[in-house]
Amino acid sequence: MSEIKFDKKDKEEKNQPETDATNLQQEQTNATDNKSSDDKMADNIEDEKTVDYKKKFEELNDSHLRLMAEFDNYRKRTLREKTELIKNGGEAALIHLLPIIDDFERALETIRKAEDMKAVTEGVELIYNKFAAYLSQQGVEAIEAVGKPFATDMFDAVAMIPAPTPEMKGKVLDCIQTGYKLHDKVLRHAKVVVGE
Repeated sequence: MSEIKFDKKDKEEKNQPETDATNLQQEQTNATDNKSSDDKMADNIEDEKTVDYKKKFEELNDSHLRLMAEFDNYRKRTLREKTELIKNGGEAALIHLLPIIDDFERALETIRKAEDMKAVTEGVELIYNKFAAYLSQQGVEAIEAVGKPFATDMFDAVAMIPAPTPEMKGKVLDCIQTGYKLHDKVLRHAKVVVGE
């Protein structure tokens, strides 16, 4: 009997390594299955992230293209408006000058027929005053020159003559052509004679 027991023990010992090997294989298979399911989950997460990134990229790209198109339309519209302003910007100014031209036409007709030159002179002075008032309304004013210190940003010196008095040195003695300013910007420099 003891032999049999020994044989059973022997068999049990022989079977144990086989069982251990089988258990190890099952654990490895389970681990592989677990790894592959983890990998699958990781791949799914990466695929979702990739889809999210692609979706975000498409949204940003679409937004960028729309913004570029909008800016291009804005640029074209402002260019068109600027062209219109340049082309028709002086329209209001010219409309207000037309009555003055009408006055000049009437004055020319009167000069041809007139015998009283004093009345003609008064008529021309009225037209001049009307025109000066219109320019003043538009912000245009004459630059006062005579007696002022010479300044290159306002005056063009066309001649220099000896000053009649010492205090007139470096000052404007005479104005040959009137200069004009538009809201403190010089439209035309006054041509002057300066004392030295």
